[in-house]
Amino acid sequence: MPLSARNNLTGTVKSLKTDDIMAEVVVELGDGQTVTSTITRSSADRLEIAEGDEVSAVIKASEVMIDKD
Repeated sequence: MPLSARNNLTGTVKSLKTDDIMAEVVVELGDGQTVTSTITRSSADRLEIAEGDEVSAVIKASEVMIDKD
C-alpha cells in the first residue's frame, strides 16, 4: 500500500513493553540506531508485533516529537 510519508525506516523490533492501554516499541535500524514509538496496545495486538519481527517505522515529518533527558 503506497503511503504519502517519505520517511520509511525498516528495522527489527528490539523490545516491546505493553500495559493495559499503550505499547512502547523499540526498533533497531540496520546501522545500530534505534527508533522508539508509542502505539496503542490494541494496535500492537492487531499487528501481532513481537521481539525479532521485521517492521517499518513510518515517520510523518509533521508528527515528529523531540525529547531531551
